[in-house]
Amino acid sequence: MTDIPEQERSITEEFRIVANQFVEADGAASLMEEMKTTQLAQMKSNLMAIEGDMSDARAERLVKSGSEWPEYIENMVENRTKANKLKLQLEWIRMRERELDRSSWLERSERKMGRSVT
Repeated sequence: MTDIPEQERSITEEFRIVANQFVEADGAASLMEEMKTTQLAQMKSNLMAIEGDMSDARAERLVKSGSEWPEYIENMVENRTKANKLKLQLEWIRMRERELDRSSWLERSERKMGRSVT
């Protein structure tokens, strides 16, 4: 299937494309959010395997103060931000469609009024 140039896409097609992008971005963000505890546990286990036995609290403190954990959190937030931007884009498309519908309705009403006067 060939891509339709952006300026020639219908609002429905534009919505479909952005909606699919939103679903993917939301899924990636949700996965990272759901895996946050698992990821932390894996990082602590890896640290303990390398450094030897230590308290869970110490392992967590070391993991969270390292470079991997903040990077994980930053990626998680970036994914959620991307999903939120796409969600706003979907809302903008809906608003644009309502504006076109309203404009079309006004044009029809004005034509109708013009006919009834004459």
